[in-house]
Amino acid sequence: ALFEAIADPRVAPFMHLSLQHGDNLMLKRMKRRHSREDAIELANRLRKIRPDLALGADIIAGFPTETETAFENSLRLIEDCEITFLHAFPYSPRPGTPAARMPQLQKSGIKARAARLREAGRAALVQHLEAYSGGEISVLMERGAHGRLPDFTPVVVEGFTVEAGRPIRARIIGHDQTRLKAVAL
Repeated sequence: ALFEAIADPRVAPFMHLSLQHGDNLMLKRMKRRHSREDAIELANRLRKIRPDLALGADIIAGFPTETETAFENSLRLIEDCEITFLHAFPYSPRPGTPAARMPQLQKSGIKARAARLREAGRAALVQHLEAYSGGEISVLMERGAHGRLPDFTPVVVEGFTVEAGRPIRARIIGHDQTRLKAVAL
């Protein structure tokens, strides 16, 4: 029923997945109930139903015992699942949890890996934004000159403000690496 609902054009083509990691051993140690392959299969199935779908995801860097190879699996997952909106977090221990009792990585290494994840996420977002260049599209205005596309992509409509909740037609004229820039039609 969920996949049927996602296929309905009245449903926004955006979904955020709590992936957490791209390595099966790390996912197991995190007590997650999915595998890397499950994540990729889900992303592919969703895109088959909705080719215009944008995916967001959460990924943690530096979980205890994470090797460079395991981390690289997380980096590759961004591309393998075609993640557009990435929330990358450095791991931080929570007192009383099983992970807090596991061998910890150095904070500097965790920060460096989180930065690498964020850079990969930024590159994926830029690629997504560039795909809209020159196109005309409906923008749902949120406040002032700020709005969103149906797939959650943020847009600023230059020199134009309208009440929140109103859709407008706009032409994409560029981006600033975090959001699209547009002019109202």
